[in-house]
Amino acid sequence: MTESVIETSGLVKDHVSNFLRKRFRALDGLTLSVPRGEAFGLLGPNGAGKTTTLKLLLGLLKPTAGTCQVLGHKAGDRKALSRIGFLPENPYFYSYLTAGEFLDFFGRLFNLPGRERKERSRQLLEMVSLSEAADRPIRKFSKGMLQRLGLAQCLINDPELVFLDEPNSGLDPIGRRDMRHIVLKLKDEGKTIFLNSHLLPDVNELCDRIVILHRGKCVAEARVQEISRGGNYRDLEEYFLESIKAAEEDFQARSHPLSAST
Repeated sequence: MTESVIETSGLVKDHVSNFLRKRFRALDGLTLSVPRGEAFGLLGPNGAGKTTTLKLLLGLLKPTAGTCQVLGHKAGDRKALSRIGFLPENPYFYSYLTAGEFLDFFGRLFNLPGRERKERSRQLLEMVSLSEAADRPIRKFSKGMLQRLGLAQCLINDPELVFLDEPNSGLDPIGRRDMRHIVLKLKDEGKTIFLNSHLLPDVNELCDRIVILHRGKCVAEARVQEISRGGNYRDLEEYFLESIKAAEEDFQARSHPLSAST
């Protein structure tokens, strides 16, 4: 039996809006399991609960109800975090550092020895095609270069589990292709990938299985090969749109039963 590296059960997260202090449910009873070595895609329209789920798994938010375990530990536990890599949608950088200094800084956070930090940084900068920019101040980097550096930082500790939140944001077609190749290489190394993305062609190529969220609920789950048997991302796009449409119609019917029956 394959070991699960992510397990959630009945996961609920309520937020309170800044306006009128109204409580709303961002995540509603999410139960999922991600086995080791799988590339898992979490899909959904804006506001569906994807980022909330990611923050709960990383321990950045506390659940209102339900349970959440990552790598055999409660989400946010240091023993799990030391084995995780995370690329947020909008990563933050210390603009006065060079790319090499930036990676060295994060290597120190993981207590990597000096020689290992240097070699690891060199390998990662080469992987993301930034070797020639290693000594350049980050403030001079383009959006695409920053995204590449963010991925390198995400991998500095050689993580077992990698969270990628919109990793292709701001990348040109060449950058997107390179990012896909890197993620596929990570899959070949046996790492578990948890991907949030709106780019369905990338999801279609990278992910083994997907879950679709709508209004905080899981409304569909399938293996990608079963959806797009010929490898055409249009099949995944159609599956996604039909799942969201059916879920929204069901939501409206339950919210306005009299209107639905007339």
